[in-house]
Amino acid sequence: MTTTLLWVSLILLSLAILGALYRLLKGPSIADRIAALDTIGILLLSMIAVLGITTGTRAYFDIILVIGILTFIGTTAMARYIERGVVLESGDDGTNH
Repeated sequence: MTTTLLWVSLILLSLAILGALYRLLKGPSIADRIAALDTIGILLLSMIAVLGITTGTRAYFDIILVIGILTFIGTTAMARYIERGVVLESGDDGTNH
């Protein structure tokens, strides 16, 4: 029963990724595309977690952590780009010249 539910959840997560992929490609705004990309990252995390539960191993937890960090950094960089028009500005390193 549990194995069947885990496989059903993987199928539903895959369908959710397809929906988010449609939003990523169609837009209409850049903010919608960023939200869709973030959603895809979270859904991938969820799929890997379900796969880890299905296989009964903890080896996937490191992958989950890396994808989570990359998703956060990417979303933050894109939000900064929308706000300021650039991701890195001169003098962003905190040093006084």
